[in-house]
Amino acid sequence: MPQTLPLIDTAERPIPVHVIRPEAWADVSAELTASQRAFATALDFKGQSGRFFLAPAADGTVERIVFALASSVTPMAIAGFASQLQSGTYAFAALPDDISPTLATTAWALGTYRFTPYKQRKSAPAHLVMPEGVDAAEARAIASAVYLVRDLVNTPAGDMGPDALQRAAEEVAGRFGATCEAIVGDALLSQNYPLIHAVGRAAGEAPRLLHLAWGAEDAPKIALVGKGVTFDSGGLDIKPSAGMRIMKKDMGGAAHALALAQLIMELNLNVRLDVWLPVVENAIAGNAFRPGDIFKSRKGLTVEIDNTDAEGRLILADALARASEETPELILDFATLTGAARTALGPDLPPLFTDDETLAADLAAAAQREHDPLWRLPLWAAYEADMDSPIADLKNTGDGAFAGAIYGGLFLKRFVNTQHWAHFDVFAWSPRERGGRPSGGEAHALRAVWSVLKARYPHR
Repeated sequence: MPQTLPLIDTAERPIPVHVIRPEAWADVSAELTASQRAFATALDFKGQSGRFFLAPAADGTVERIVFALASSVTPMAIAGFASQLQSGTYAFAALPDDISPTLATTAWALGTYRFTPYKQRKSAPAHLVMPEGVDAAEARAIASAVYLVRDLVNTPAGDMGPDALQRAAEEVAGRFGATCEAIVGDALLSQNYPLIHAVGRAAGEAPRLLHLAWGAEDAPKIALVGKGVTFDSGGLDIKPSAGMRIMKKDMGGAAHALALAQLIMELNLNVRLDVWLPVVENAIAGNAFRPGDIFKSRKGLTVEIDNTDAEGRLILADALARASEETPELILDFATLTGAARTALGPDLPPLFTDDETLAADLAAAAQREHDPLWRLPLWAAYEADMDSPIADLKNTGDGAFAGAIYGGLFLKRFVNTQHWAHFDVFAWSPRERGGRPSGGEAHALRAVWSVLKARYPHR
């Protein structure tokens, strides 16, 4: 079930929070009592960006909080501020003109997230009274979508295998009247999804393709595709222990696609939505797929397996081919696809791949507007020949150690029949807690993509 958000509509005496620019501190301090100013001086608080000051009342309670934030710092830093507050009820008394109440509220909710199924938090989170001018529905829906990504990714693989991920998808579908169908096990072969079957056939829980459908039949059709490898051992090309440690997160692409679908349905965008989630565990057993094996994909292209640890692109290939058969006007896929993307851009900055210049520009603008970063990398056609195989149509890796993220994007492109497609190579993980992002599962690019979709397909 979805977590309860720390956002409330009213409260009797919330603690006022003044978010200010550092240069406004002189004016704000003039409104304080002499003792409060003396206390600020004792704490060396001068309105420095990133610091906050609890102004005490005469009875020892907190009369107000002042949080300074430079204009050069992302407003999402409000998440880090909120994460440091004690339990209680708060309300924004002031925000800089260029920080929207909706963005500030969303940041607050994201900063107070905790994952508690296995370790309960000692105190309740800091609750925020919805400020004036906020789009409450959007703030709640975005925060709920990010919470869903974090919850799914944080859950250990022993409790979030293919069966459990299917149940999570069915729960989301059920809340919004969507259909959810599953093609499971050997039915993947009879219905022509050979790559999904090959990757997942060695696991104790059967591989599957989940399909969620929602919206009016005559609405603009879009498709979301998400990589759902619930645990990745690397297969017979087994990962070292350090590389395997957090591979419960390898279903992060499916978590992103499902969360974005939840957001679309909750805020009722005018779309016909198809969500395709290939869900497997990449396990090791006697029937595991092998390096050197060749499989015919759903699209008809034969693929030579160069490395069993490049499995995510295989299951996505069949899912993208199926999504393309519906001729949607837009296909978006999310995948924890390559370590090369992290080497290039680090954990917080996901690369975007697309040949759709309008879509790329829209996403770049949204990433800046929503403070949800993306960075476009090229689908560099000159590298395509590096995936040639002498005995199959292509292999699932490039020839060398370089450009791994680009190879992944180029491989997927072969299975899409539209230029209106974008691939997001997300990490879905924060290595350590910082800036209101708790360590563990994380949503990347979700808010930016949402911003583009709501502009293209307004609410019904």
